[in-house]
Amino acid sequence: MHKSVFLRIVEADTANDEYFQERRDATGRQSLSSLQKCTGAMRVLVYGTSSDVVDEYLRMSSTVTRDSLIHFVEGVISYFGAIYLRRPTEQDLARLLYVADQCGFSGMIGSIDCMHWEWKNCPNALAGQYTGRSGKPTIILEVVASYDLWIRHAFFGTPGSCNDINVLHRSPVFGDVLEGRAPYVNYVVNGHQYNRAYYLADGIYLHGLHLSSQSLLHKLKSISCLLNSKSLLEKTLSEHLESYKRVSHFCEGHALSGTRC
Repeated sequence: MHKSVFLRIVEADTANDEYFQERRDATGRQSLSSLQKCTGAMRVLVYGTSSDVVDEYLRMSSTVTRDSLIHFVEGVISYFGAIYLRRPTEQDLARLLYVADQCGFSGMIGSIDCMHWEWKNCPNALAGQYTGRSGKPTIILEVVASYDLWIRHAFFGTPGSCNDINVLHRSPVFGDVLEGRAPYVNYVVNGHQYNRAYYLADGIYLHGLHLSSQSLLHKLKSISCLLNSKSLLEKTLSEHLESYKRVSHFCEGHALSGTRC
């Protein structure tokens, strides 16, 4: 995490929660600073450790660290939820579709993939369930992200013994599609009209039922038939991905400098 992002969270917590504000106790001693409490909460979140691990490093008791973690998480959800933990608006979708179309992926609104987080302190009783091909217990995080590093969907907690398709079967990522609340978009690929957006995925998803009925497979099949060459298809997709990554890096620089892409 960038220092500026962390300090922004600390400032928001301090301004809106009395728990993080410094004050003196009945004996006149100064309380712990907001930086100490937020740092303790972040270390517990990042490393998945118990609350008494940071007692010597930050000179905080286990109780204070646990309370700081609770207030920290509630504060982030309360202060930043309306901005970052929300569905894409019509303006967001229009911007995502425009950028994707410029990179050669008409109708794409993000990329979906899974990553494994190692669970260092996994209990022995759960080790078999959470151990996958890496040989270590892991927890899977499924994410849908756009070019501007905005996470549109996050599904965390699936055991590491599952693969991406198993996670997809448990994930609510396509809940809006099944319930008829997914946004409609119109675009044309190889003369075919489509009205559903799609997520860019790697090879493991191509045989999944959740994607086979949507536009991603139809688009890839159309391109494959047109090019009639697997190597040429891979080369073309790689070129599109590289252009998409260049846009991502450009917008990341704007985000860090405080301007909007």
